[in-house]
Amino acid sequence: MTTPVAQIVDAAGYAQAVEDVVQAAAAYYTDGTSPLDDDAYDRLVREISAWEADHPDEVLPGSPTGKVAGGAVEGDVPHTVAMLSLDNVFSPEQFTAWTASLARRIGHEAERFSVEPKLDGLAIAARYTRGRLTRLITRGDGTAGEDVSHTMGTIEGLPDTLAEPVDVEVRGEVLMTNAQFEHANEVRTAHGGQPFANPRNAAAGTLRAKDRAYTVPMTFFGYGLLPLPGTDDALAARLDDLAHSELMAFAAELGVNTTATTPVPGITATATADVLARVQEIAALRAGLPFGIDGIVIKADHSADQKAAGSGSRAPRWAIAYKLPAVEKITRLLDVEWNVGRTGIIAPRAVLEPVEIDGSTISYATLHNPADITRRDLRMGDQVMVHRAGDVIPRVEAPVAHLRTGDEKPIVFPQECPRCGSGIDTSQERWRCEQGRNCHLVASLSYAAGRDQLDIEGLGATRVVQLVEACLVTDLSDLFTLTRDQLLGLDRMGETSTDNLIAALATARTRPLSRVLCALGVRGTGRSMSRRIARYFATMDNIRAADADQLQRVEGIGAEKAPSIVAELAELARLIDRLAAAGVNMTEPGATFPPVDAAGGTDTVTGADDVADGTPAAGPLAGMTVVVTGAMTGPLEKRSRNQVNELVERAGGRSSSSVSRKTSLVVAGDGAGSKRTKAEDLGIRLATPDEFALLVADFLD
Repeated sequence: MTTPVAQIVDAAGYAQAVEDVVQAAAAYYTDGTSPLDDDAYDRLVREISAWEADHPDEVLPGSPTGKVAGGAVEGDVPHTVAMLSLDNVFSPEQFTAWTASLARRIGHEAERFSVEPKLDGLAIAARYTRGRLTRLITRGDGTAGEDVSHTMGTIEGLPDTLAEPVDVEVRGEVLMTNAQFEHANEVRTAHGGQPFANPRNAAAGTLRAKDRAYTVPMTFFGYGLLPLPGTDDALAARLDDLAHSELMAFAAELGVNTTATTPVPGITATATADVLARVQEIAALRAGLPFGIDGIVIKADHSADQKAAGSGSRAPRWAIAYKLPAVEKITRLLDVEWNVGRTGIIAPRAVLEPVEIDGSTISYATLHNPADITRRDLRMGDQVMVHRAGDVIPRVEAPVAHLRTGDEKPIVFPQECPRCGSGIDTSQERWRCEQGRNCHLVASLSYAAGRDQLDIEGLGATRVVQLVEACLVTDLSDLFTLTRDQLLGLDRMGETSTDNLIAALATARTRPLSRVLCALGVRGTGRSMSRRIARYFATMDNIRAADADQLQRVEGIGAEKAPSIVAELAELARLIDRLAAAGVNMTEPGATFPPVDAAGGTDTVTGADDVADGTPAAGPLAGMTVVVTGAMTGPLEKRSRNQVNELVERAGGRSSSSVSRKTSLVVAGDGAGSKRTKAEDLGIRLATPDEFALLVADFLD
């Protein structure tokens, strides 16, 4: 139930809205629960503010506007300096209006802004005496907070001892990373508790819990640094004069975690346009971050500008939060559908009461697997927290258990395959039809024939259905034994289309091993992983002979994934043998085994310490990590992204999907966007598609 926010039309509606917001804030700041999701809360606060602007004589004393934490919490440990909230803007126009207001307050245009991600957690103050952590305090009502020092030692990024013996207070955000959130819910449910709805609520509840039989880690990111009473006068004067960006650099030197260690580090900008560009960059990276953000914090960087602007009762006038669209909302779980994928995996899908998230109406979301449903104690009719960021598939995080009415019902799991009626293998978390790929043969074959796999032109889904229904194909290998007469016997298959398909199948036989491996659809692998495995082992025989330890030599294959791949390849043994007998290529061009490392040595399976990912040392891209982004043109125009990445690896490089300091080259086509910008910021070499084509010209064919 995402609570609809209607426009307040009268005093009674206003009073009810004030009560709803204060109650929601009180629940959240007490134990991390709330009947409202963040978006509904923010919209209701904006409605209250709008009503009060039109009716200044009717403002209730309990109104959340103008108060820190919505006026819902208090504390018993006084803050040395008020610990305020931030006002919000939601568009470039509102941000520009705020910068104009700031300029009027300080008497000139702000010379520099600090731009940082707005981390989705809880603000705390960490006090250090002579460099040792002595107390942790929540923000509370801004003037006093709650002592949460019992959590010291469980918060990563907040050292017990600073690099210098100084008396300072570090202010920042405590949150749970995505990985910490998953771990926290596993531990919590193992101890009989209800899972947290999202990482923010998990951090809020954990920070205040004093009597739990377990502890779970959280992470701290600093965003402020100030002297404590009694601090050395010279240090106090120094901190008072430092710009915000300089304070953050000093905090990092002391050993405090800051956003500088993340994919979205804080930067400074001198122009409004540059600030807005950074906002878009951070927004574009949001879905891939290992922690939640709900906006970008923009501050006047210079200390003098901050002092001139001053602060109100609730928020500083020299800082603003540019809020991003909500990626989490509460809605109702109406039903669960059980779908069978191309490899026979039986996947549950949530049917939701439609809810709008980040501009899209969400009616369905993934539920991962039956074990996850049980672990999260999901029930039919539950109010659930749904998460969607960017193009990521929406997922159900957890039930909002405190909103249960008692009418919720257990989710019924299937007793047989919902597609073919066969038995179900429930030995792993992801259930699978006992018929495996043969349960959904059409999907499996259509995937194998796709452009980034065997690229069999003329073999679309309709033709695959014909072949299966005619009993001409029972697995992938049967495609390569089809005769001309068999194809001519199919409906709407003339001589030309038949000859074209026969030719396409002949070409498919010659695809590199990486494409064949990808076409098999081994669970735990995909296009990039299939290339790495093929480059490392060079032949299918070597891959099949490898054990789990040897597979882990391939980058990206860990101790959990390796045994699964070994087992799957064993399961596919008969199919692989039939493909080889049908003349399908089982080698990777240009690869050798043991593979050659970047230094010219070899990485043997008998224990060399070299780490190889199967990328050959030879070629113009040897030792380089390459990111391809934007639309390709010229000689690369007709190649898919996967084909360009294959080209990178044939030329000796390693393809990657994200830009980092380890990136050697970014191939930036039309519409490259944030990846090109990040490469420019990091000083990484850029190439147009035409320049890149010249660089790898010897490998284009």
